[in-house]
Amino acid sequence: MSSPEQWTHPEPGAGPAATAAAPTPEQVIAGLRTTSEGGAELTQLLTPEGERIPSAQFDPYVSDVDHEALRGLYRDMVLVRRADRESNAMQRQGQLGIWVPLLGQEAAQIGSGRALKPTDMAFPSYREHGVAYTRGVDFRELLGIFRCTDHGGWDFKRHGFHPYTIVIGNQVLNATGYAMGQKFEGKVGDDDGEATITYFGDGATSQGDVHEGFVWAAVYDAPLVFFCQNNQWAISEPTERQSRLPLYQRARGYGFPGIRVDGNDVLACLAVTRWALEQCRHGNGPVLIEAFTYRMDAHTTTDDPTRYRLSDELEEWKLKDPIERVRAHLARGGGADQAFFDQVQAEADQFAAELRDHVFNMPDPPPDRIFSNVYAEPSPVLEAQRREYLAYLDGFAGSEH
Repeated sequence: MSSPEQWTHPEPGAGPAATAAAPTPEQVIAGLRTTSEGGAELTQLLTPEGERIPSAQFDPYVSDVDHEALRGLYRDMVLVRRADRESNAMQRQGQLGIWVPLLGQEAAQIGSGRALKPTDMAFPSYREHGVAYTRGVDFRELLGIFRCTDHGGWDFKRHGFHPYTIVIGNQVLNATGYAMGQKFEGKVGDDDGEATITYFGDGATSQGDVHEGFVWAAVYDAPLVFFCQNNQWAISEPTERQSRLPLYQRARGYGFPGIRVDGNDVLACLAVTRWALEQCRHGNGPVLIEAFTYRMDAHTTTDDPTRYRLSDELEEWKLKDPIERVRAHLARGGGADQAFFDQVQAEADQFAAELRDHVFNMPDPPPDRIFSNVYAEPSPVLEAQRREYLAYLDGFAGSEH
């Protein structure tokens, strides 16, 4: 079993190697206490208590974030969390087939999402509801996926936000190809250059697709930010069962920069992502960001996290809540009063009510919709399958389409 100290040391080989042995509860707690802030290499601009930490390297990337802008980031996180909680409740009530919670990861998603320019492209997995929100995707369109009525109806080119990807890590290859295209078409090289960002979890770093993406992006200097939301658990497996080193250090083996940021610090996530995107825009190749955060809820609504993690761990991370640290900073610095916080909460409740009304009144699609838009041109084989399927449904007495 590896020592907890290994995970905060910036150089490889400084501690014993991780093994596949299951950690004891005591070891899990010890490791948590050592790594809960991400180690000495963590980039942080707002502490859990809401205190501002100066950074010579990253302060220039958030020089435009005054109290008004920070209130906007706070509002984003509150609305997204409220929508997430309402969606979780609707799944429990049978209105959604499944839900993938983002609770605890709002800062990583809002901070990185707000760093993107309109010409950039984002490739999500299936948990990036906050990033979708920052890209102007109507949250109601996300819910159609989880109600099983569609595959995502937004215009991904207009929003710069690719459809959700369910296959673990596959979006990284898609993003790599897209970023290579940006490079081949000469869309990089200055401040007006384009860039791509792709999101994945710590568990996806064990998938071959992610490593292939690393290789191709490095070889072709693709303008691609690999954004890993390390929420400590790949479903039921802790991160230390997957890697001997902190995940951001893996970039070293592929020849491009890696950095670890406090994923519960929206200001740091904004600054670091802006920095990484700037590197990409100027043709300097890919960057790996490890956002060190925590999944406060289940992996999905089909998962029971109490079977594999300790309540002590959850309580520890509640003290690092991404929304509360911004609230504390604004309140302490005079950037917002109670009336503002009450207004945002009321807006969030209204947002949730509108989502709920939409889902409860969402019409079921006609049965032949599944055959729509499968191919760009009509297909005789597909048309034959459609006719056969509709004839099968008509064979039931009183069937309704």
